Amino acid sequence: MADWGPVVIAVVLFILLSPGLLFQLPGKMRVVEFGNMQTSGPAILVHTIIFFCLITIFLIAVGVHIYTG
Repeated sequence: MADWGPVVIAVVLFILLSPGLLFQLPGKMRVVEFGNMQTSGPAILVHTIIFFCLITIFLIAVGVHIYTG
């Protein structure tokens, strides 16, 4: 049996937390900008930290597992 939980959670979070797709924190003109499709170095760093925190919560604290086969 393969555990697809970590893969699915990581892919979904990676897509949703891409800087500029849904939101960018910090933005270029404001603290938070929505749907501007741009990015910057600080935004990449902040989104990386948010990604790490959320994936740690979902995989270690909650223990999300999706088994196939």
